[in-house]
Amino acid sequence: MTEVVGTRFALYDEAGLSTVIARMARQLDALVDDERPLLLGMLRRGAPLADRLVAALEARRPLAIERLDLLVKRYSDDLKLLHPETRLDVPSDSADKIGGRQVFVVDDVLYQGYSLFRVIEYLRAAGAASIHAVVLADRCVARLPVQADVVGVRLQIAPGDVVECCVPPYEAKFGIDVLRPKVD
Repeated sequence: MTEVVGTRFALYDEAGLSTVIARMARQLDALVDDERPLLLGMLRRGAPLADRLVAALEARRPLAIERLDLLVKRYSDDLKLLHPETRLDVPSDSADKIGGRQVFVVDDVLYQGYSLFRVIEYLRAAGAASIHAVVLADRCVARLPVQADVVGVRLQIAPGDVVECCVPPYEAKFGIDVLRPKVD
């Protein structure tokens, strides 16, 4: 994570998030209506979250879940805008895996909705049969008409605060923190 000076508040630790992931897996399981659902992780943190959800789903019942990751970038970890037009890098064979499939897009935080909207546009053009959004944390401030079908936690926090989902292997411990940046 980019180091931001301010006050950090730990909201969820590994134990608290294990309950959240289990609940998300139950919600996701109720939506699965395809023999071969595709869980698409938005890199970076959406990919290991998708892996956790696959493990939780497979613990519930056997499914032939396929995984795919897409590199999507708009903001830095401290929410500084990096790409005004959301950057999406897709593997050359990804469209072949998407057509006619039920796709679940997994990300850590739904902030303004630009990244998710960009991925949905791509998936629609690639012929996905249905698209569902799955997020660990929803900030409840989307600027585009997108919402998640499966939400771990909803966090209505101060506009200047930053939700940091700490997800191994990118961070040492699994958790959700809120950072209140220092105001000069």
